[in-house]
Amino acid sequence: MADLSRRDVFKIAGVGAALGALHMSSTACATKTAGRMLPPAKGNRVVIIGGGWAGMTAAKHLKKELGDKVDVVLIEKRKIFMSCPISNVWLGGLVDMEFLMHDFHTPAAKYGYTFINATVTDIDRDRRRVYTTDGYVDYDYLILAPGIRYNYDAWFKGDKKMAQICATHFPSAFIPGSEHIALKRKVDNFEEGTFILTVPPPPHRCPPAPYERAAMIAHVFKKNEVNGKLIILDPKGQIKPKGEGFGRAYQELYLGLVEYVPNAKIKEVDPVNKVIKTTAGDFKFDDANINPPHQAGDLAWKAGLVNPKTGWCDVNPLTLQSKLDPRVFVAGDASSVKGFPKSGDMAHNHTQKMVVKALVALLKGKDPLEAVQAPTNTCYSMVNGDPKEAIVINVLYDIDRKKKAPVKKKVNVVNDRSTQLARSTFEWAKALYRDMFS
Repeated sequence: MADLSRRDVFKIAGVGAALGALHMSSTACATKTAGRMLPPAKGNRVVIIGGGWAGMTAAKHLKKELGDKVDVVLIEKRKIFMSCPISNVWLGGLVDMEFLMHDFHTPAAKYGYTFINATVTDIDRDRRRVYTTDGYVDYDYLILAPGIRYNYDAWFKGDKKMAQICATHFPSAFIPGSEHIALKRKVDNFEEGTFILTVPPPPHRCPPAPYERAAMIAHVFKKNEVNGKLIILDPKGQIKPKGEGFGRAYQELYLGLVEYVPNAKIKEVDPVNKVIKTTAGDFKFDDANINPPHQAGDLAWKAGLVNPKTGWCDVNPLTLQSKLDPRVFVAGDASSVKGFPKSGDMAHNHTQKMVVKALVALLKGKDPLEAVQAPTNTCYSMVNGDPKEAIVINVLYDIDRKKKAPVKKKVNVVNDRSTQLARSTFEWAKALYRDMFS
């Protein structure tokens, strides 16, 4: 289970191709013309772009709330769903790839929304139309869930060749897919020397993820008796969140194997000579997991909804409607809501309790601000592989009706790693998978 097998690779490639062949049997089949893909909706049509944690949640819960009163269309370019949450646990060899993967067709058939397997090529907000490689779809409301993209330009200043070298040879693997396979091969095959993991500057997808990933890489190195060390370069002054739990794990489980370097803001990356220059010094490496800054995904930029100063979409903090277009809701990691981490659990929570509730209220002619509910966010982090042990943070939010914004109500952190929390990690994932896919 710890090794990357050909079976795992086929989970991404072969199975994806098979599902591509099967997508003609989805609830609505995309045509191969450049024209209209679907007949006009009898009522309101909501188009969802992006089949990640936010998009899958939106599609199901809109249909559960409104049934046949709304036409829901989900457009996703991937042929199979692969989860970023739990992927670090897979990287450590604690689950097989099948645990991360799901099909798009089962929930579409069960809940009655339309799944279209196509690539979005343009978004015309004036005409309220989404163009894809297979044709176009009109909408009354749009839920944009594009995830993130990497901002290599922050380092390479337009040098696309160097950016491509870095992305190819030292992939980030914060976007699920082939990068994860490449990173796992690196980790499994690393024998000696210095392996560097860079923490992206905040805000980035899943704040604890780089530190969990470091623990899982260290677990593999320890098991494989690697003659070397893992260096974590963090632009922050300390590990956040769950700093105590991660710090104790590195010291107690991986002493001499993990070196944590704070205040290491990256000034220059040389992927050819394998040198990273930071405010904490220069670091040579033999191999690396190099993670550039994150921004809202490409489709958010294509829609013209990104604030170029921040790289994220400005939204109403309660309804997550774009401040530039109230007919567009930005769900998942692409928005800039203060205090909301960019995590799978938060994407699921705020989509269900804020985006869907607000949109349902709008479609019923009610006040969306009164309909939204406070989300929660739970994040488990595996820090040990043998035995499996995890730590956790849980944040409860409230709605400040006067300020018209969400506020943190209570933060619970358990830094004492335990096998019980490891079991809870898997139960948490299974519960959310069930909600989105079954």
